Amino acid sequence: MTQIPSPAFWLGWAGVLPFAALSALTHMDTSATTGIEQGDILRALIAYGMIILSFMGGVQWGLEMTRGDGKSSNALGFAASVVPALIAFGTFFVNPLAALVILALGFVLLLTYDLRRVRAGIGPGWYAGLRFQLSTAVVLCLGTAMTSRLPAFT
Repeated sequence: MTQIPSPAFWLGWAGVLPFAALSALTHMDTSATTGIEQGDILRALIAYGMIILSFMGGVQWGLEMTRGDGKSSNALGFAASVVPALIAFGTFFVNPLAALVILALGFVLLLTYDLRRVRAGIGPGWYAGLRFQLSTAVVLCLGTAMTSRLPAFT
């Protein structure tokens, strides 16, 4: 495995910060001090998870377009770029706990797919290590939020 490029490492971890902050805030009563209700924090966490899962799926589109092996029309690779966005969109229609679970599963499934692709030589070698670190952190953050008292959305 090659060294993770510094910008990818730091910007990737910067993308985890909202997950960490919002999941921590799901365990605190912030309404008295900030006026921000728990439901709003949870909505923000789920919305951010939807955005990032969709973004991570989009990486697959980029990997497919840049394949130099003459197989750039791999339907599975392109589908893997769209399915995460569809899964993320589906979380809009379920209760908060289900949304967090679906997002966590989406990140785990996409990580599994990404790791298989890197082992197959698709994408840079450093990508697997970075994806494992970031996805593990994101899933732990989502799991932390799952253990809070989740308000129901109305």
